[in-house]
Amino acid sequence: MMEYLTIEGTSLILEGGTFRGVYTAGVLDYFLDENIMMPYIVAISAGAINAASYVSKQKERTLRVFTNYRHDKRYIGKRNFLKERSLFGLDFSYNIVPNQLDLFDWDTYYKYQGVLKYGVTNAYTGEVEYMNGIELDKNCTMLRATCAIPVVFPEIKINDIPYYDGGLSEPVPIQQAIDEGYDKHIIVLTRPKGYRKEMDKKTQFVMRLLRKKYPKLVEAMEKRVEHYNRSMELCERLEREGKAIVFRPDEALNSFEKDVEKMKESHQMGYNHAKNNEQKIKEFLYRR
Repeated sequence: MMEYLTIEGTSLILEGGTFRGVYTAGVLDYFLDENIMMPYIVAISAGAINAASYVSKQKERTLRVFTNYRHDKRYIGKRNFLKERSLFGLDFSYNIVPNQLDLFDWDTYYKYQGVLKYGVTNAYTGEVEYMNGIELDKNCTMLRATCAIPVVFPEIKINDIPYYDGGLSEPVPIQQAIDEGYDKHIIVLTRPKGYRKEMDKKTQFVMRLLRKKYPKLVEAMEKRVEHYNRSMELCERLEREGKAIVFRPDEALNSFEKDVEKMKESHQMGYNHAKNNEQKIKEFLYRR
């Protein structure tokens, strides 16, 4: 099948959400089946994990990793805190899995001709920074950084600067695409339509732990609820105006979902949502 060349000015925006991102994987797997490769991608947290599998053109890779290793204590388990200060086994998840067990196609990944950006949060400034995803090393340091949920992960240092989850400062990076001149967007969210964030006790606890060491990071976290909800309003407005196609699950998984069958169902939901909108997607992408 011929690969589609999307017109200039179209972005792909991928929200995070830990295991909720399996829905996103379903949408992108349909894109791979249709040979739709987007020219500009901005991804945050688990969205970046999905972007990597998409750019490497490895259909169902994210689904396989999530479902095959969800209950493997090397992948996620309290014992990992003893060695790596992380709920997730960092070396196992970001080195052993992609380089030994479920081989990541680095050659195809590095041949991607578009723009690929992963959002990370600078712990010193509390600001989002967008890194060039094509410069990802084979230990996946950049992916570790964008997924580094405080307390669940340690800080991840790149060039001696500590970084955390990009979603702390920019949950849905739609404004970055707009600022770079993109006026049409495909946005994949991991919460149902109408969802709005509220401050929770877990976040308040994490902020208390981090406030002394990283006060600017905590300032960003204090604004996160308002920022997230404004981003949702922007996505909905762009959708109403015909400037965006927004994919959302009918219902969201738990961020740390344990039921692999529910993961598979959410993945299939994402795939079906994209498939059922095939004509709309293609008209949106290729119209002038």
